Amino acid sequence: MKGWKKAVGALAMTTALATLFAGCGDKKQAANSNEVKMGALFEMTGNVANYGKSAYNGMTMAVDEINAKGGINGKKITIVQADNKSEPSESGNQATKLISKDKVAVIVGPATSGCVAAATPVVTNAKVPLIAPTATAPGITVDEQGKVRPYIFRTCFTDPFQGKVMATFALKSLNVKNAAIYFDSSSDYSKGLVDVFTKTFEAGGGKVVAKEAFLAKDQDFKAALTKLKASNPDVLYVPAYYEEVSKIVKQAREVGLTCPILGSDGWDSPKLVEIAGADALNNTYFSSAYSAQDQDPTIQKFIKDYKAKYNAEPDSFAIHAYDCVLVAAEAIKRAGTTDGTKIAEEIAKMKDFPIATGKFTVDKEHNPITGGTIIELKNGVQTFREKINP
Repeated sequence: MKGWKKAVGALAMTTALATLFAGCGDKKQAANSNEVKMGALFEMTGNVANYGKSAYNGMTMAVDEINAKGGINGKKITIVQADNKSEPSESGNQATKLISKDKVAVIVGPATSGCVAAATPVVTNAKVPLIAPTATAPGITVDEQGKVRPYIFRTCFTDPFQGKVMATFALKSLNVKNAAIYFDSSSDYSKGLVDVFTKTFEAGGGKVVAKEAFLAKDQDFKAALTKLKASNPDVLYVPAYYEEVSKIVKQAREVGLTCPILGSDGWDSPKLVEIAGADALNNTYFSSAYSAQDQDPTIQKFIKDYKAKYNAEPDSFAIHAYDCVLVAAEAIKRAGTTDGTKIAEEIAKMKDFPIATGKFTVDKEHNPITGGTIIELKNGVQTFREKINP
């Protein structure tokens, strides 16, 4: 997800902070404590606050359900909330606070890749597991040398995987041969998806006939969209975030681009329809790990319970954060302690553990073994199209 590039500047700061407090005493909760503290490190304010608020709701619902059943080994879970303000540097600061002051046993969040990256040195040095619900960048769980980060996990798919999912959908389900691409050149998330989509699409016999770039916070996209229209593509691929995508889709239709528009999980926000309009979003699709229309009984139960609690439709951020809590609670239960190293060891060896989105099995790089879902927008409503296993 978002913010990976911005995290680079924050990493030096958070690494220094992590080194400073690495020897500041025992971060584990007291063995005789009658509670288990979980940190909720989310984007509660800032430019992607919608993501963080949904994730926090999902986390809270899971905690309430577990506590109603007696908690973890008889101990109730207490959530300690921290707002990273959608900024990587603040994410590192808040992770430090959660560990050194609040003494959390595990952190759930953040929602975006950049904010997770900034918190990584802190949790690694403190040996406190962090489970990210929707951080999809490949480097989240594995470093530049290919070494697995021992305290970082996630419950969502990765960017390369969803790039493959959408290219496979375009080739096999839409039966298209030519694609144009419009991407955010300031976002590693967007660029990474373009690379994988292009390789998969062309390996399957497709051809990328045009490519244009924009920058985050741009407002007028019509000139580039007009160029893309001239290439006469069968589909337009726009792997970016709802803030820009909503305007891009609206303006694409205004310049006469009528082909299907494909996207990524960054589209998943109610704001998309509010800004783009329902009509413009017809004949558009995006990749996700979750759909509210998926008739899986476990997913439908989650949706029913979420609606009853919040009077709102859950999105992928909510269900993945819910899953994070289930995984964390089970790992603490199996470990029989709040020792971070032992909790991480239990997460790493989980196999077929039931969560809301299916069965959770961790691969050797701390990613879940999963499939992808295609969401279609029909009259402004997200509709389950199909599942893809490329």
